[in-house]
Amino acid sequence: MFTRIALLAATLWAMAQEGRAQDYVGSEVCADCHHEQTEAWQNSHHALAWTEVEDGHVLADFDGTSFSHDGMRVAFVDQMGVLSAQVTEKDGTTTEYPVHSAVGIAPLQQYLFETQPGRLQSFDVVWDTEKGRWYHLYPEQDLPPNDGLHWTGPYKNWNARCAECHATGYVKKYDADTKSYNSTQVEIGVGCEACHGPGSAHLEWTTGKALQDGLGTFGFPMNWGRGQTEAEVQQCAGCHSRREALEDGNPDPGTPYHDAYNLAVLRPGLYHPDGQILDEVYVYGSFLQSRMYAQGVGCMDCHDPHRAEVKAEGNGLCTQCHSPAGNPDFPTLRQASYDTPEHHNHIEDTEGAQCKSCHMIERAYMGVDGRRDHSFRIPRPDLRLGTDACTDCHADEGQPWAAQQIASWFPDSTRRTAHYGTAFAAVGSGELDDPETLIAIALDNGQAGIVRATALYLLQPFATPDLADRLAPLLADSDPLVRANGPVLQRPAPLDQRISRLESLLSDPTRNVRVSAAKEFLAIPAQAMTPEQRVSAQQGMADWQRSISHRLDFPEIHMVLGGWALTLRNAPAAERAFREVVTLDPQRAEAWPMLVQLAHINRGPQAAQAVLIEALSLLPDDPNLRQLAQEFER
Repeated sequence: MFTRIALLAATLWAMAQEGRAQDYVGSEVCADCHHEQTEAWQNSHHALAWTEVEDGHVLADFDGTSFSHDGMRVAFVDQMGVLSAQVTEKDGTTTEYPVHSAVGIAPLQQYLFETQPGRLQSFDVVWDTEKGRWYHLYPEQDLPPNDGLHWTGPYKNWNARCAECHATGYVKKYDADTKSYNSTQVEIGVGCEACHGPGSAHLEWTTGKALQDGLGTFGFPMNWGRGQTEAEVQQCAGCHSRREALEDGNPDPGTPYHDAYNLAVLRPGLYHPDGQILDEVYVYGSFLQSRMYAQGVGCMDCHDPHRAEVKAEGNGLCTQCHSPAGNPDFPTLRQASYDTPEHHNHIEDTEGAQCKSCHMIERAYMGVDGRRDHSFRIPRPDLRLGTDACTDCHADEGQPWAAQQIASWFPDSTRRTAHYGTAFAAVGSGELDDPETLIAIALDNGQAGIVRATALYLLQPFATPDLADRLAPLLADSDPLVRANGPVLQRPAPLDQRISRLESLLSDPTRNVRVSAAKEFLAIPAQAMTPEQRVSAQQGMADWQRSISHRLDFPEIHMVLGGWALTLRNAPAAERAFREVVTLDPQRAEAWPMLVQLAHINRGPQAAQAVLIEALSLLPDDPNLRQLAQEFER
């Protein structure tokens, strides 16, 4: 089983075609009874997350306006109500694309073009709804048409990368053989059933019909309301998180988060070392770090789910709990005055006096879209990790100044203790030689699960048999994110111990944990396992294969498959995988040297030289390819 990479790939192509039955009814049907909720929802960012051109929500000026950037020119045209963009690329080719649909409503609106039947691509020139102008999302990047990050490339493909969070009842339906999409959805935009689940059983419930097993009180798979905080948080997190999807579109509402997704931990490039937002990571990873989440606060405590807006403006949102009156729903909360100069030390009614200014740093994504960190942390400029709320505003001052100010305001604070960010920063800068600090963080039950999982992720370069032994108890941790990040650290363990420790995870109640464990069994010889263990491993592998089959349009997935083929010393399968990488993204520089070497192994020096010439025609300045060229000349 564990050496059949070619068969694995063939199985994946077939699995990618699987569909699923739906019993959605559409938001229009819900509106017949739920008037108040519909009125709140219909003009929200959820309802308008994706709209048809004909719906009248297009905000940009298509009346002969134009935009130029880095050798690329666009003319936006309205021809008798048919909106289109005439795009002249850097290479001089001009193509006219009718606008297929619009994405979002504020502070920007993006437009989709159908570049091939069924294939939607998100255009990089977007409309600033506040300033009324066209602008480019990535003005600093040089993106020729053959670059994977060009707007026509795989990373800007709407079907694969975006649609599932902008549609209801979405199924991607990618055909890996033809590299085409036949995607479907019940409705575009985030409709009622995107959060509540298919509504046909609910309609039957209204007629008095008995509900099937597994449905909630009103006939939905997802229950909302008091006592459902964790389920609600996980439902929102499905879209409001940086994650890897394990399914081929929208999972049914109510599906546990870690059954449907692999959450990105606080790794470098995504988060600052202290866990604050850096790249576009959305909300869930931040919120999991917060003391508010740990005390049972959920999304609905601050956000109206139908209006998709906060429940109150300004500091009133925070003082609904953080006040002398407190909040009876959170009895352990300290009752005190926070909206006062004695606490925030700024002039009242100024930006500096806003709770969010100090406790929720803001970063702009997509050029103009400001989003706030949801870890609700106390500013710690004393850590000197490169980011804090104080110097966001006081940019002319430094972190030492900010730390001194806070120390003078709160001289007796007990909050200035050791922080995991110091260790994470040391890893990022290559200055951490001793893993003990990371080990202590991983084993500290007082830390948030995502922090402990991040420590495990960062410990991978330090993996040894001793480390595997010390961290083995975390394979039974209560947090699925910790369990999912533990198996890889068992690779150096003796084979029999590795099998015995990971075997139970193949039947873990959480799918992401099962998938994580199954990956490690790929490199374990079948003869090293008992018949029972082989059966469990086969089931776990099938689970992993299903998750991969839904992402065969991702170049990075074929990098993974190529790496595993190399691990199993299956050079032909590895060459096919790396060839698929560069077919999907010719600019994927790290794949080409592997492909050259594999061509040499499989088909000889002439084949390798042909691949090298092909690679250099696309990446003439790549140092690794130039070094290979020099080796061929010897």
